[in-house]
Amino acid sequence: MSVRPAEPRDADAVLALMEDLTRPGVAEDPEPQRDVFLAHLEHEDALVFVAELDGEIAGAVSLWIQPRLNWTTPQAWIPDLYVDPAFRRRGAARALLDACAGEARRRGCHVLVLESGHHRDEAHRLYESYGFTHYARAYALQLE
Repeated sequence: MSVRPAEPRDADAVLALMEDLTRPGVAEDPEPQRDVFLAHLEHEDALVFVAELDGEIAGAVSLWIQPRLNWTTPQAWIPDLYVDPAFRRRGAARALLDACAGEARRRGCHVLVLESGHHRDEAHRLYESYGFTHYARAYALQLE
């Protein structure tokens, strides 16, 4: 399993991963989501990594570097981590997390935070085995 920064040519594969994992909006009209993907690649505080195995994209992760008012160093945040079900339990998620942790350290972040749906028990076990701890409660206010 190898990990590399995503490139514009990866858009279709990453969007397909998102669609397969039932992310809203991708199936109906992928073009706006393609624009979001490409904008991530251009943003200085956003990174997207892809995991590849045998020339196929097995997974993708987005990483944001964010300043915090109450810290002198930024935090790193993973809002999205997708692994194709066909590639699960083959090291893709860990390889993507390794890439994010390495980049967060390189950028001087004090913490790496990730977001995960409350119903994703298998993913939570993976994150905890990686070293993440459940340390906060998040709330969302839907605006649309």
